[in-house]
Amino acid sequence: MKIKSGFVLEKVGGEYLAVAVGERAKEFSGFVRLNSTGAYFWNLLAEVDLTKEELVAKALSDFEGVSAEQISGDVENLIKALKDGEIIEA
Repeated sequence: MKIKSGFVLEKVGGEYLAVAVGERAKEFSGFVRLNSTGAYFWNLLAEVDLTKEELVAKALSDFEGVSAEQISGDVENLIKALKDGEIIEA
């Protein structure tokens, strides 16, 4: 999975907002609001094509004190939201 081209992530105040720009804005209006964990995964998916399992493994190596179940659930929720919004290439 990878974030489609034409989306950017901006930090506004204490929130992260993903918005469509350029030609992509004709297809996608609105924005996606993310917390810091969502922004972490967004930034990974914006750079590299990763599987769910690779995202979970990367997060487990980068964060201390989190369980695989917790991270897996967070990744599942994010993937669902991004697929529903047609923001990622599967």
